[in-house]
Amino acid sequence: MATREISLRAVLAVAIVGIVLCVWAAGLLTAYQRIPNTGDVKAVGVGVYWDGECTDNVTSIDWGFLEPGATSNVTVYIQNEGNMPVRLNMTTDNWSPLSASNHITLNWSCEGYVLNSGSAVKAVLTISVSSNITEVTSFSFDIVITGTEYA
Repeated sequence: MATREISLRAVLAVAIVGIVLCVWAAGLLTAYQRIPNTGDVKAVGVGVYWDGECTDNVTSIDWGFLEPGATSNVTVYIQNEGNMPVRLNMTTDNWSPLSASNHITLNWSCEGYVLNSGSAVKAVLTISVSSNITEVTSFSFDIVITGTEYA
């Protein structure tokens, strides 16, 4: 029993000394260095405007009354408001009714166009209605214009 008691005491003593030494050594070995840095933030963004001076923001487009087989154009201006060149892309979303997307298409003149920082480009949006559209009497959808960083 005495051997066990000494072994247990010895193990506890060694463990406590080890913990104390680790804490003390960690305090001695801790160091840091502050490294100041600077850099540029990439801002990739586009604005859509009615005018070439890019002051009148487009918030919605009213295509008016479109008959089956009709095509209509709207001119807008896309401005790169970031500090990097961007490649332009347009998609549509949130069609109402959803079936309208089967009969109405939207295209534009700037797909894949690379727009430099601070520059603007004239874009023609063209909506086309199929001639066999029957069940859609009104529609709405969102136009999503994206500028993706171009390196």
